[in-house]
Amino acid sequence: MRSAGFRSHRRTRRTSAAALVTALALTALASCGTSSSGDNNNGGGSGGSSDPSAPLDPKAKVTLSIDCMPPAAKAAELREWNEDIKTFNKKYPNVKINGKSTPGQCLEPPRFTAMLKAKSQPDVFYAYFTDLQQVLDNDGAEDISAYVTDKTVPALKDVQPQVLDVARKDGKLYALPTSNYTMGLMINRKLFTQAGLDPNSPPSTWDEVRAASKKVAALGKGIAGFGEYSAGNNGGWHFTATQYGLGGDVVDASGTKAAFNDANGKQVLQQLHDMRWEDNSMGQTQLLKWGDLQKQISSDKLGMFLAAPDDIAYMVQQLGAKYENFGLGPIPGAKGTLFGGNNYMIKKGSSPDKIKAAVAWLNFKNLTQGKGQFDWARTKADQLPVGLPQPNFFLGDTKTKDDAQRVANATMPVENFKAFMDNPVTGKAEPPKAQEIYKILDNAMSGVLTNKNANIDKLLSDAEKQVNQVLANQ
Repeated sequence: MRSAGFRSHRRTRRTSAAALVTALALTALASCGTSSSGDNNNGGGSGGSSDPSAPLDPKAKVTLSIDCMPPAAKAAELREWNEDIKTFNKKYPNVKINGKSTPGQCLEPPRFTAMLKAKSQPDVFYAYFTDLQQVLDNDGAEDISAYVTDKTVPALKDVQPQVLDVARKDGKLYALPTSNYTMGLMINRKLFTQAGLDPNSPPSTWDEVRAASKKVAALGKGIAGFGEYSAGNNGGWHFTATQYGLGGDVVDASGTKAAFNDANGKQVLQQLHDMRWEDNSMGQTQLLKWGDLQKQISSDKLGMFLAAPDDIAYMVQQLGAKYENFGLGPIPGAKGTLFGGNNYMIKKGSSPDKIKAAVAWLNFKNLTQGKGQFDWARTKADQLPVGLPQPNFFLGDTKTKDDAQRVANATMPVENFKAFMDNPVTGKAEPPKAQEIYKILDNAMSGVLTNKNANIDKLLSDAEKQVNQVLANQ
């Protein structure tokens, strides 16, 4: 549901209750715009080679419009952006970067759709992992397969395969990643300690979650042990994540039929029903959506909920919480987890030189250990968050080096995320027609959380029929 990035870019597509702080605040990319290209000649560039395998001619004059330039209100992030342009121009002096920034939330669905239909996207434009099909339906992005190689993107071999796979269609590559996330179990370390639980060992199964939830709720004072969404499409989003954790799915491999009306789906709903009504460990207030659980756990009124690492920065920066109060473990079951993220695409119709220049910029800014968004020493010096396990799309030597620098420059207790980092769970992409499916599954989640006598079999059966109708209309 969350398609990552923006620290809540992922949420602006899910629901109007989007958060304001973005994952890109960690990476010096904080606010996005959707202005049209500043270069009237979209072909752009001159004097270069049309051979995709040839390097960008240093003499080729290219102008790139790029969104997600931080606004003036993000002084540190904007300073880093401008510093990176200067560094980039030392190698590519004839590439002019025209940054585009739009105050407030970025990539709101109507704006993004209108931009694609009007062909007004910048030369290099930001998108969610789940946006590829919409972009292709509007003939909006270049196939960059031939331009992205181990020479142009040296860390390419160390980028997680599934992160690149979501940028592919029919074997063609259309984007390069900037951030990603996977879902895990967020805990309030203070409440865990008060309840006699080990905050360094978050529950790893749903039986353990249920037992821990009862202990935390037993603290009284209106504290809930575990919280869950059931409105704003967020309930369906978390149902999907929980299904993945149990080894289940929401849509079958063909993408044409619902796949959640099974033992796993029933376990998801039965677990929540029993925690809510038999244990009374989930609190009285339900029909919660994104933002509600963050407020509860930040005010020490909630012990656990499913979340991604970037929620922590949001809660500290926007809700006044403390980094040391949170821990993170893998999603219960750990047979899979929902993952998402954001990337950059290159506008359809761009010249070979523009594509080469764009790939060179994206490699420097978003895909080079120790540079751009991964310059953790600079991020720390600028008093921005360092230490969250996100972005986390590297493997191999690149990951080893990046992890070491992230820890060395951490501005938060990274040991609190050790369980999450030491036990990585394979991510699975969101289902097709995700938002429509999540809206349907909200009803199943709200059913068990608001009705003690809910018929779980009927809730699943009704949802299955509705989802099958949605998938049949693709």
